[in-house]
Amino acid sequence: MKRILFSLTFILIVTSCKPEKTLTTQDIVDKTIMVSGGEKFKTSTISFDFRDIYYKANRNNGVYQYERVFNDSLGEIRDVLSNDGFKRYIDETKVAVVDSMTAKYTRSVNSVHYFSVLPFGLNDAAVIKELLGESSIKEKLYYKIKVSFNQEGGGDDYEDIFVYWINKESFKVDYLAYSYMDSPTELGLRFREAFNERYVNGLRFVDYKNYKPEDETLDLFILDSLFDSGKLKLLSRIENVNIKVD
Repeated sequence: MKRILFSLTFILIVTSCKPEKTLTTQDIVDKTIMVSGGEKFKTSTISFDFRDIYYKANRNNGVYQYERVFNDSLGEIRDVLSNDGFKRYIDETKVAVVDSMTAKYTRSVNSVHYFSVLPFGLNDAAVIKELLGESSIKEKLYYKIKVSFNQEGGGDDYEDIFVYWINKESFKVDYLAYSYMDSPTELGLRFREAFNERYVNGLRFVDYKNYKPEDETLDLFILDSLFDSGKLKLLSRIENVNIKVD
């Protein structure tokens, strides 16, 4: 009996001392996508309103169509971005758009849809992921992951750089930051704090509090420290309403 108890104790000690598996960057990203809805994003129809504009996204295993619909002095404007490119319709009639405005409208439509379903998209072929280490924000621990893009497949904004803070316990993205070209010579920085989490038909959605530093020439990778010490300015709230998922 004593030998059995000794053997069991030894096994428990050995098991408890066994080191935890070290997660790779890919493991972490896969987990955060999974807890947010995973494969369900790939075959979904999602619609919502953002700042009085209607948005709709159809995704079917890589085939996509993103829309936004709003009214102005010309009538009902419907912008459509798909695998075939960008098209604009006014009162259901397709209209020609000059190249410079096509690029602008494409970025605008894609940006809203991209942020609405994060972290879905972080496994796209053009994405380059790098684990920077761990970070503490509001006394919680996070994996800090840098995301950049290959030029091929990375879109017009392939030079943008993102940082994601993924909660080490829940594997949810609680914060993100990014740098972008505000003009051909000026860099912009933003930091977002997720709030108002909710699940709709198994998919996770959040809204964001949108912050910026006083000095946008600072290093993107220190924005978490600035936020934690209250040194970022709240600019706006990014809130999507009337979300529907089919």
